[in-house]
Amino acid sequence: MSTLSTVSEWLKKFIAISVLFFLLASCATVKPVTPPPPQLEYFQSKDLTFPAYVEMAVPKISTIQKGDILGIIISSLNKESNEIMNFYNISSLPLASFSPGGESGGASSQPLGYPVDSLGNVSIPLIGKQKLDGLTIQQAEGKVKDAVEKTLKDPAVNIRFMNHKFTVLGEVGHAGIFNLLNDQTTIIEAITAAGDLTMFGKRDSIRVIRTVGNKREIGLVNLRNRDVFMSPYFYIRNDDIIYVEPTKDKALPVPQPPQQQPSLFIQRAPIYLSLATTLISLVYLLTR
Repeated sequence: MSTLSTVSEWLKKFIAISVLFFLLASCATVKPVTPPPPQLEYFQSKDLTFPAYVEMAVPKISTIQKGDILGIIISSLNKESNEIMNFYNISSLPLASFSPGGESGGASSQPLGYPVDSLGNVSIPLIGKQKLDGLTIQQAEGKVKDAVEKTLKDPAVNIRFMNHKFTVLGEVGHAGIFNLLNDQTTIIEAITAAGDLTMFGKRDSIRVIRTVGNKREIGLVNLRNRDVFMSPYFYIRNDDIIYVEPTKDKALPVPQPPQQQPSLFIQRAPIYLSLATTLISLVYLLTR
């Protein structure tokens, strides 16, 4: 009987210690996995002196191509002639971006414009067909003005591309398709129009996919370096696609606060409890 009593006392102590250990371990927390802080700086350089001067790339001047749609506004002192000649420009020239699905500033709100036909001609009321294919906007404005002056006195001519666009995808505030208003639009302005990069966007390897002839050219832009101003992709061209790749940090789970993060011991508590119960039962059976 003394042996059984001794074992019984030992079991009581073992259970008490086990319960105490379980309670203490349940208070422990696992340190959450915190991803490294993202690199959000722009235009970095080893040269820390200010003011700093950086060379700039030169934007390529676009020329009118077959299939383009032009916004042509002709104004003069003759109100009736203005209404006739600007029939296809009832709405103002596009100033806002548009996104797929008909969101604000969508394609449905754009004016009809003047299409450039397969021969490179544009039909304009009162002055007939004008061959504008291959001309820059400035050259086209001068040619149309010369033709209008034969009918109207002191006309003013303003021409813009209406179907030139670029696309922004990936880690930005809101991806979409945006109107390209002129040749001076930069990649910085394009990304700003898309709501800037998210904290998970790779700033040092932004891809610019550009149509060159019958091929697609893919270039990289590093916004973290001041040399971006000299990049051939600094100025956006018609039909450019800008893709911002996510960083590896985005794949990491968002860490929970310590008080909400269960400890590893708690997660494995059923296993420990089962082993302890089995051990106590074996000891009890062997000492009966």
